[in-house]
Amino acid sequence: MAASTTAPTEAQHTNAHIDPAAQVADAGFVPVQTRSERPHSYDPDDFGAPSGREVNWKHTPVAQLTPLFQTAEANDGVAYAFSSGEQYVAGPLAIGAAPRGEVFLPEDITAAVAWQGASEAVHVRIPREEEVAEPIFISVTGTGADRRADAHIVIEALEHSVATVVLQHKGSAQYAQNVEIIVRDGAKLTVVTVQQWEDDAVHAAAHQARVGSDATLKHFVVSFGGGLVRVNPSVELAGAGSEGYLYGLSYADAGQHLESQVYLHHKGPHTTGDVLYKGALQGASAHSVWIGDVLIGADATGTDSYEANRNLVLTEGARADSIPNLEIETGDIVGAGHASATGRFDDEQLFYLQARGIPEEEARRLVVLGFLTDIVLRLGIPTLEAELLAAIEAELAEVDA
Repeated sequence: MAASTTAPTEAQHTNAHIDPAAQVADAGFVPVQTRSERPHSYDPDDFGAPSGREVNWKHTPVAQLTPLFQTAEANDGVAYAFSSGEQYVAGPLAIGAAPRGEVFLPEDITAAVAWQGASEAVHVRIPREEEVAEPIFISVTGTGADRRADAHIVIEALEHSVATVVLQHKGSAQYAQNVEIIVRDGAKLTVVTVQQWEDDAVHAAAHQARVGSDATLKHFVVSFGGGLVRVNPSVELAGAGSEGYLYGLSYADAGQHLESQVYLHHKGPHTTGDVLYKGALQGASAHSVWIGDVLIGADATGTDSYEANRNLVLTEGARADSIPNLEIETGDIVGAGHASATGRFDDEQLFYLQARGIPEEEARRLVVLGFLTDIVLRLGIPTLEAELLAAIEAELAEVDA
């Protein structure tokens, strides 16, 4: 289908020619540094192709993303299937059809391309006060490394509902994806995105969420597969008493680039936020990128927030970039902090295990498992936890091979 160029409203379409690197070339302009100040637009042309010098692109191998800078013509790069919960799929949403665009506003070219290229958005809608007992599983399967696809997915939890939605990505494709998450007042929603692509897949995703009063969002990004995977979650704790828990797990092999740029905006009063991403890396040129931005707004009194990123480098030649940022616009908070650490095995842990008769190879395996399973066990989905633990074991077997 032909891509529409109509934005939801004229007021929401902002800032033509907003490439920060281009602004540097113009005398006197300073590039945008903070996540909250980044410009937005529904039109890919407003961004222009990134050069790799921009603050939000400088850690990304931009050349690999070139296919995602234009909307997909055939848009046949992935196939969708519901293994459970298909009854919660509402009618598709065209551009301009609510609630599509209620929360989502692209902040880079790949998100704008996905917005325009997805003429119809998948809409998962949890009815008011309904508690969905089993997770809703959506399989996204790539149909070929040379196939392109654009997508927009809206996940909406109505007031006082409870649900879990899992996006599972496999196969190979060149995939630009937007996920718009709306958590109405009093709702409790868990969203999990799992990337287990083939090695030649390219996947750029923007997740944007708004959490209402006394509502809770748990958001997980789990990336094991793919040549280049960039999943950027942005969560706004808009309502009083809202809570956001953002967790991530990655395991990068040789030649892989796994990236997440996380943004948590405390907007309402008495909000609670917790961000924890963990990653392991092995093999030459294995690369992970984590950038964490937390903004505590002027009206976010009583906020309690913390973000952390931990990386375990298992072999020579692997690299982890980790950049935490914290902005605080009010002094009336409960607490706020951030931390980042990247290193090799803890020698004390290895010594402790070996002193108890455990061989070094097994000791190393236990240390890595203990490090990563912390995130896996927070999922609360036994079948998925077992699958991911098996995937970690398979990755560790390659280190020992």
